[in-house]
Amino acid sequence: MINILNFAIIFLAIFLFKNEMCYNIDMKIKSLQLKNFRNYENLKMKFSCDVNIFIGKNAQGKTNLLESIFYCCIGKSFKSIKDKDIIKWEADNGYISLTAERKYRDIKVDIKLSKQRKKTILVNSLPIKRIGELIGEINVIFFSPNELKLVKESPEERRKFMDIDISQTNKRYFYLLSRYDKILANRNKLLKNSENISYVKETIDIWDRTLVQTAKKIAFEREKFVQNITPYTEKAQSYLSGGKENIRLKYICGCQVELNEKFEENMMKLLKKNLEKDFKFGHTTIGVHRDDIDIFLNDVEVKTFGSQGQQRTVALALKLAELESMKDITGEYPILMLDDVFSELDSDRQKRLLKFANRTQTFITCTDDKKLSGTLFEIENGKIIKEEKRS
Repeated sequence: MINILNFAIIFLAIFLFKNEMCYNIDMKIKSLQLKNFRNYENLKMKFSCDVNIFIGKNAQGKTNLLESIFYCCIGKSFKSIKDKDIIKWEADNGYISLTAERKYRDIKVDIKLSKQRKKTILVNSLPIKRIGELIGEINVIFFSPNELKLVKESPEERRKFMDIDISQTNKRYFYLLSRYDKILANRNKLLKNSENISYVKETIDIWDRTLVQTAKKIAFEREKFVQNITPYTEKAQSYLSGGKENIRLKYICGCQVELNEKFEENMMKLLKKNLEKDFKFGHTTIGVHRDDIDIFLNDVEVKTFGSQGQQRTVALALKLAELESMKDITGEYPILMLDDVFSELDSDRQKRLLKFANRTQTFITCTDDKKLSGTLFEIENGKIIKEEKRS
């Protein structure tokens, strides 16, 4: 009896040691099934709880796997495409099924795609009516070389960065965005009614008040987000640069008023003051739809004066900061997806990134064998031709 008990204890100790990282990772994707998704006709695969590496030549389907996972987390692709465009070209319907595990529950997401009808999304076998019901069930951070636009391009990219992140930890915020967009669209439609300007001036106050009330809530959430993520960004930037670079973030509110107790009153005054200008341009010229984040590296604006290498590191630091920020809010690290980022980083920053990535379940794509540790899946023409566990 004692021998059996000792054997059981030893076996359990070995099992726990081998799976120590899995126990430290609360949120993880367990399996994925695809039918007629991109270049995948029929695929079933299970994942490691730590690092999963998709390797293969270009255009074999590595990024498509990340896209399918992202789709099940956010309800849409990270590419600006229509739903029907991700269905295999000769098929009429597609299907994605993903199972995941969080600290207190399991989650199963099924998405049915059709070229003739709207997509259907089920969470734990229950259909949902709006994407907002899906966002936040499985949190995810995606990074690719294209994410450089987060630093270099228009404020829209930085607003999108804030909105996706906040929505994953605050479902109310997602609906605030939808409400604001509808109010803004109605106000802009009214501004284009130049044939009856007197009527517009009499009725626009109704839209102004609801716009201001919603804008206030969004602006305060975005400011809080930037405040929360700043210390994590500072640490990530310092870590990736070996302590050589200091980063600073500043939230820029497009409402052009101070974020204080007089926000609504001051914004209402500014909307009235700008009304003639809004008539002239046919749209609302102030509001949270014009928000931005200013990013400074060593007190120099990165967007204008930073090198491409610095801009790339800043974009990555912002993404890694999201990991820590979400962990702070939810108690769990989100899923991290890195799409072909190693080709853009020097060897020192590659090592630092991999060490950082070990905190959560990570999915990596690359074109050549970099001797990475984790579970390796070799992809060729939409098929898994090799699976290998590396220590």
